[in-house]
Amino acid sequence: MKKWVVRFASLLVFNIVVLLIVGWLTPARVGWAALWAGIVLTALVIWIKPLVEKWFRSMAAKSANQRTKAGEKLVEFLLAFAVAFLVWIVTVVFTGVSIGGGIFGAFWGWVIPPVILLIGWAIYGAIDDKVETHAGALYDKAAGGKASATLDTDAATPPIPSPEASAARRELNDGLTDEQRRMLDELGQG
Repeated sequence: MKKWVVRFASLLVFNIVVLLIVGWLTPARVGWAALWAGIVLTALVIWIKPLVEKWFRSMAAKSANQRTKAGEKLVEFLLAFAVAFLVWIVTVVFTGVSIGGGIFGAFWGWVIPPVILLIGWAIYGAIDDKVETHAGALYDKAAGGKASATLDTDAATPPIPSPEASAARRELNDGLTDEQRRMLDELGQG
C-alpha cells in the first residue's frame, strides 16, 4: 500500500508541475484545474497508459519486420505520441482544463501538450527512483516511523548465502574447489 501511495503522490506532484508548464507554454488554460487534472492524469499514467501502450505495441508488432530501423523509431515515436495524445484528450474532457485561442490556438493546444507530456514522462522516468525514495522517506517521517532508504524493506536485508554461493566464494579466494581442498587436507594428514 505504501509503495502505491508514494508512487501516486510523487507522480501527482510531478504531473501538476507538467500541467502548469503546459498552461504557461501553450494556449491551453490549466489554472486551478491543475490539481484535479493532475489527479486524473496521474491515474491515467499509472493504470491506463500501460494498457494502451501494450495494445498499440501489439498492433505495431504485426508489421515490424517490414520496417527499417528508422521506420521503427518513427513508429515508436508515433505510438508514444498517440498514447500521450489520448491521455491529454481524456484529461481535457474530464477536468477543467480548456483549449482556447481560436483555430491556431486550438490546434497548438491539442498538439504541443502531448509533446510536453512525453518530455515530462521521459524526465520522470529518469529520476523516478530518486523521487520515490525521497517521497518514501517523507511518508515514513509523516507516519511517525523510521525513514528508510528504500521503499522495499526486504531489499535492505542481505540474503542468506546458499551453500553453493559459499563454496563459490571460497573457490574465488584460493582457486580450489571444496573437493580439491578436502584432497589436499587428506594428503597433509597422511
